[in-house]
Amino acid sequence: MSDEDSEEEAEPAVELGEGPDVEGAPLSRVTARLTWGIEHSTVVDREGDTTIRTPEGPQELASVLESVDETYFPDRQEFEAAVREVIGTGPVPTE
Repeated sequence: MSDEDSEEEAEPAVELGEGPDVEGAPLSRVTARLTWGIEHSTVVDREGDTTIRTPEGPQELASVLESVDETYFPDRQEFEAAVREVIGTGPVPTE
């Protein structure tokens, strides 16, 4: 393999644009770090201090989960649906 091939593989497939940063992590990134089914309290213990992106601005996951009544999430989709019911959907504000 030549040096040119190595350089091409190291470059990102999609160029990132210029613009303001978005504070917080996408919800999908947080859910990808968890194993399903999982208890509500375990999510709070593991990821509660993580700041997620919401249409109302960045929020700590533990504070969002205070409004979720479920005690157990059998899969990722059910967890994300419960969180999105609290935070809503829509564009995420930038700095």
